[in-house]
Amino acid sequence: MSTPNSAALPRSVQHSFRFGIPAPVLCLVSMLVVQLGVALSQPLFRPLGVEGVTFMRLAFAGLVLTVVTRPRLRGKSRRDLAAVALLGTASGGMALLFAAAIDRIPMGTAATIEFLGPLSVALALSRRLLDVVWAVLAGGGVVLLALIGEGAGGEALDPVGLLFAFAAAACFCLYIVLTPRVGKVFDGFEGLAVSMAVGALVMLPFGIGPAMHGLTTEPSPVMLVAAACGLALLFPVIPYALEMVALRKMPRKVFSVLVSLEPGISACVGVVVLGQILGGAELVGIACVVAASMGATFTARD
Repeated sequence: MSTPNSAALPRSVQHSFRFGIPAPVLCLVSMLVVQLGVALSQPLFRPLGVEGVTFMRLAFAGLVLTVVTRPRLRGKSRRDLAAVALLGTASGGMALLFAAAIDRIPMGTAATIEFLGPLSVALALSRRLLDVVWAVLAGGGVVLLALIGEGAGGEALDPVGLLFAFAAAACFCLYIVLTPRVGKVFDGFEGLAVSMAVGALVMLPFGIGPAMHGLTTEPSPVMLVAAACGLALLFPVIPYALEMVALRKMPRKVFSVLVSLEPGISACVGVVVLGQILGGAELVGIACVVAASMGATFTARD
């Protein structure tokens, strides 16, 4: 989402970050929290289903953000409302498709493929010959991941999981394109709150059944609800607050370079939390995509 000014934050949040923490540290912590949320969501897929976990996470995040920001829809044009509705649909689709991907393939691989979304948008808007180099480098990395990479146990990667990851990248493209438009017409986190609420509504037909089945058949439904709510805090509530503060304290280009590390962070979290050991092809593929993103960012015109 676009970066709101400090006045858009609740006072409690503003005071919480006045400890002189370096902006790059906030950015890295934000990415680490997101990837921890991704890794910790996997145990919930069995009782609640991928769809159920996604729906509950979006619903709770939308509720928290709506209560905090109290978004105002009066005075918004139909085009503005359509834009935030499309953004919410893209957000919901991205969340569901990425969750479905990590249920089938290593999260480092899925995160790297999904990261092609913002990288593709950046390269598509450029007209410089040098960006062809970054596009080829990223493409080579994806080939290594998709065609040579291996899943758990050394078998070939699940093709359906790969398709889910590429579909999530397509939704990420829409997210990147729509976010500036929504950020211009909604203050602070209001656009994020509305889009999360829309995303939850979009996921409702898919997720309510698996979620209710899990909650009524598992012996500890309260613990499942608490876990899903905790995941919503890990992503997107806490990371967006951290990123907002980081962006206020550092140049956007530096922020973009740091964000390029996210596929690598995802791979590391996958190894530590889930024991998803990656082979040489996967590591080289992830490194290619990270290098392409950093190169495109460093050489971009301000």
